[in-house]
Amino acid sequence: MKQRFRVLDDFFAKYRYRYVIGVIFFLIVDILQLFVPRILGNITDRFRAGVLTTQGLLRYVLLIVGIALFVAIGRYFWRMYLLGTARLLDYHLRNKFFAHLETLSADFFNRHKTGELMAHATNDIHSVRHAFGQGIVLAVDAVFLTLSVVSIMVATLDIRLVLLGLLPLPFVALVVTRFSRLIHSRFLKVQEAFAGLTDFVQENLSGIRVVKAFVQEEAELGKFKDSNETLIAANMHLVKVWGLFWPLVQYLSGLSFVVVLGYGGKLVVLGDISLGDFVAFTGYLGMIIWPMMAIGWVVNILQRGMASMDRLNKIFDVMPKVRDRDDAADILEISGEIEFRNLTFKYPEASSPTLRGITLNVPRGKTLGILGRTGSGKSTLTNLLVRVWDPSPGELFIDGTDIRKIPLAVLRRDIGYVPQDNFLFSTTLEQNIGFGASEFSREDVVQVAEIAGVRDDIEAFPDGFDTVIGERGVTLSGGQKQRVTIARALIKDPKILILDDCFSAVDTETEEKILESLRDVRQGRTTILISHRISTLKEADEIIVLDDGEIVEQGDHESLVAAGGLYAEIHRRQLLEAELSSDEEI
Repeated sequence: MKQRFRVLDDFFAKYRYRYVIGVIFFLIVDILQLFVPRILGNITDRFRAGVLTTQGLLRYVLLIVGIALFVAIGRYFWRMYLLGTARLLDYHLRNKFFAHLETLSADFFNRHKTGELMAHATNDIHSVRHAFGQGIVLAVDAVFLTLSVVSIMVATLDIRLVLLGLLPLPFVALVVTRFSRLIHSRFLKVQEAFAGLTDFVQENLSGIRVVKAFVQEEAELGKFKDSNETLIAANMHLVKVWGLFWPLVQYLSGLSFVVVLGYGGKLVVLGDISLGDFVAFTGYLGMIIWPMMAIGWVVNILQRGMASMDRLNKIFDVMPKVRDRDDAADILEISGEIEFRNLTFKYPEASSPTLRGITLNVPRGKTLGILGRTGSGKSTLTNLLVRVWDPSPGELFIDGTDIRKIPLAVLRRDIGYVPQDNFLFSTTLEQNIGFGASEFSREDVVQVAEIAGVRDDIEAFPDGFDTVIGERGVTLSGGQKQRVTIARALIKDPKILILDDCFSAVDTETEEKILESLRDVRQGRTTILISHRISTLKEADEIIVLDDGEIVEQGDHESLVAAGGLYAEIHRRQLLEAELSSDEEI
């Protein structure tokens, strides 16, 4: 059990005193309630004996009212300390879960769907919180009241009546034991079905424009119904067990009252016990019936909490494959010199290497152009540079230091990366551009937007840089999104700037303007340009051509054109395409 909840050790070390205080208040409330049946029994006996006076009755009433007042106060405090602390646990666990997700490597998110992770962060954490809130309350209540009431009944009442009244307890324990495993396994299936439904909804809403464009609303609705039916079926599978479990516990508990009414009434008639003792006994039995029935709730809540914690632990047990090493170098910043030494890289699930034998040196402040067909390994090179994946030791160096030994925070802070897929957040354009900078002003944002060629577009919006864009930047055109992400990379003032085919959605005229603006920015800054357009690369200090993961050509623009290889072939084809486009416009 302790191993299952190990990720919460720090929480319980900090907040255990709150649970202790809450349990103390809870026990005080239960103890106060134990007096009430005995008081009612005394009132009954005194009334039957004819010695109960109005003044005496008033004292008993005031005593019961006083107990009720202290019970109310105690309940307030145990709720604040027990249920309130469970809310803090919910907050703590959700933060810890999200922080852990932020550390995980790219391959984890390739294998786990967003909807599934959202289900963990909502449904599973809610179940854990419920287990350490209402679950603890019910467990303490059941154990303490059962032991206390049984002890009082044995000490003060007829032992025969006590034994008969408690006869169903062993059967209740047996039912709980047999049903707990069923509830645990079936709740796991419910959570898995919920994760599947959540993932389907998230993916469908994110791709709603594709769904509408292909008129697939009805088909997707059918898939949603199937997923929803799977969830309902899993829930009904659980409810069938739970539906049988709860009435069975209630039935066994109710048998106690049948026995007491029959046998206890006979003892009163025969004079073996007083009417007051009988009233007190039925009061105590009523108090113990609830804990007996609460066992069902406790088992259900705790089983759900444990099942959810098991699902969360599977995520917590995943360690990031890319992380700071124990022997990380004491580096505060990088300068920008890049060196590949016979680098070969294969993705974990690939059958053959994506890159083979890459040997290359990019001096600080120089610009490297990379050209290649789709799938030639261009983006893999950049992913290795920002350590989305780790290369093998001794194959990739920055400033002479193995990249695996450079702290991730330093490496990624000093690299400005513009990927092919331009992800923007649902916030203002200013916040999107300044996302990667620790500090920035409106002037900084405007300046980099000007360099990226997107300032005029932004200022044309009614709210300018305060414009809130839709999810993933849906309200912007493809070219606008690309230019905003370029501005976001520039505002970091990085030592290394990587532009991974980020001009594909802009026309050649806009591209030339952006490249002209970037000319000054690239001075003293190592730049890597990846593009299918030779017009983007021709001013680079050095250009490499990748084909099937290998460098097949290397040099500057003029030498590569003169060599007559793949680069020259692509150059001729693109010149011809440009001429044809010009003729069509005329």
